[in-house]
Amino acid sequence: MGGILENYKAEMAMVGLQFLYAGVSLISRAALLQGMSPAVFVFYRQSIATLTIAPIAYFSRRKSDEFSLGLKNLPLIFLASLIGVTINQNLFFEGIYLASSSMGSAMGNLVPAVTFAIAAFLGIEKIKLRSIRSLAKIGGTILCVGGAISMALLRGSKLLNTSILGSENWLLGSLLLFASACCWSCWLILQVPITKSCSDHLSVSAWMCFMAAIQSAAVVIFIEPHPISWKLKSHLEVLCCLFTGIIGSGLAFFVQAWCISKRGPLFSAMFNPLCTVIVTILAALFLHEEIYMGSMIGGVGVIMGLYVVLWGKAKDFVSKDVSMLKDESVEEEGTCKNDMEQPLLLPKSNTTDNGADAIDQPRVEL
Repeated sequence: MGGILENYKAEMAMVGLQFLYAGVSLISRAALLQGMSPAVFVFYRQSIATLTIAPIAYFSRRKSDEFSLGLKNLPLIFLASLIGVTINQNLFFEGIYLASSSMGSAMGNLVPAVTFAIAAFLGIEKIKLRSIRSLAKIGGTILCVGGAISMALLRGSKLLNTSILGSENWLLGSLLLFASACCWSCWLILQVPITKSCSDHLSVSAWMCFMAAIQSAAVVIFIEPHPISWKLKSHLEVLCCLFTGIIGSGLAFFVQAWCISKRGPLFSAMFNPLCTVIVTILAALFLHEEIYMGSMIGGVGVIMGLYVVLWGKAKDFVSKDVSMLKDESVEEEGTCKNDMEQPLLLPKSNTTDNGADAIDQPRVEL
């Protein structure tokens, strides 16, 4: 049983991460509806995340005496923080404020399609049109995106709640959420060179949160110049900043980076649809957001697409394991062949070390 769970650590981590992201989306939406500025919220979230994860990264590095973060990685981390954290989160929280948390989570399911396209273009994901595995990944991605679009756009009969947002706010929020999904895809791709050159995920996450906090402070100064904007006005806003900073950024960034280093960016992105289903259900129960029949049908499509792509990815890892076993067997076969070609009997020695004639008797090599 322990061996089976060991093989599915990355899958379990990503499922748990989707529940955390769902909580972040719901509590953030509730705080934004009370009037909290999205830019100020992002700054506090990243600042709290930095204060949380930096000490852990420092003491764990001292204990292990390993630190591989070089100066060449700092520009990459800065770029990843700017695109994947500062810009991404400002767009996302402004988008869910104008639209809804369900819409934000549904738009996030465009990430696998964008990530797959970028990864394929860069050669990270291999595409073989005659391969069932590649077709499964492509078809599953399309099914996920189609299900997500259905959840966002299809109406049909209404199942729960009656509030309807204005079409103007809904459209602008959807565009912001789409741009946020593109930024998140770029962040996932940037994790590949970062995690390859630096195995200390805690330190990378700490630096990323720190840089994002500085960048977010600059955004607040530019957008919200009045000092009153920095004030948190309710216990919900304080709780929101603490939860999203400690759990949503500090813990989530580390888990995300670890999963990417183990399975790649597409594997990580393909779990996003699960968050959509969780958010849609909880948002209807606690935030009274609308649920339509089209959303339920889209949710089924999302889950189906998720498992199709995971099947394709699982076959990739099976193929890698088989190829590794073949390489090992070939190497062992070559070693055995070389051993068999070696003579069991050593050549006769004419003289001993002191120059005397040796006994004309073969020796067996042990």
